[in-house]
Amino acid sequence: MEVLILIPARYASTRFPGKPLAELGGKPVIQHVLEKAWAVSADAFVATDDERIYERVVQCGGKAVMTSTAHKSGTDRCYEAYRQIVGQNRKTYDVVVNIQGDEPFIQPDQVRTLVSCFEDPEIQIATLAKQFECNADIFDPNKVKVVCSALQTALYFSRSAIPFCRGKEKEEWGKIVPFYKHIGMYAYRPEVLAQITALPQGQLEVAESLEQLRWLENGYKIAVRITSHESIGIDTPEDLRRANEAL
Repeated sequence: MEVLILIPARYASTRFPGKPLAELGGKPVIQHVLEKAWAVSADAFVATDDERIYERVVQCGGKAVMTSTAHKSGTDRCYEAYRQIVGQNRKTYDVVVNIQGDEPFIQPDQVRTLVSCFEDPEIQIATLAKQFECNADIFDPNKVKVVCSALQTALYFSRSAIPFCRGKEKEEWGKIVPFYKHIGMYAYRPEVLAQITALPQGQLEVAESLEQLRWLENGYKIAVRITSHESIGIDTPEDLRRANEAL
């Protein structure tokens, strides 16, 4: 199976400008992500809108493509990069993986798990989830929840605590039913990536500010696989400080 890994990375961030270039253990965050991607596929590219990120990636031996500054999501940036790469290299891919450029602690096995989903011809998109260990985190709107069908496909994503445990104290919810945190790594069939980036925003996406709801609202099937690994994103300078201390 031919796999293309794309790592969207932008310089402008409200909470932490330039975070892909921030030093983690003596090398930039984006290099950590690239090295994890290389363990799965040699076809790994950073998709960026900033020449500083582009140049640093090339300096560390990686490959990068410049994309528009107008993209509103990493998925949109990935599709532009995909079109550029396929047009230049004349190579076709079976799966496109989207790994965020601020996730230096992802594991290659997580990526392989996503790719394996596409052995099922009906799967269009795949992503990951991890069971919550702390009951209080279930109610944190910054931690996205997902509920799945018995067939391991997503039913809904929300910033609210789902499912709702009727008649139970909130302190007990995590003991009644497993709650799952969505891990924001995606894989798509190339034709599906083209389709979902052409869709207009739906009411659910606007309400929750979650792009994956656009795909569900339009009937796409999203496989969800459970991981035991907690992927820690670098969203703020404090996150970077803690990550450096943990190394």
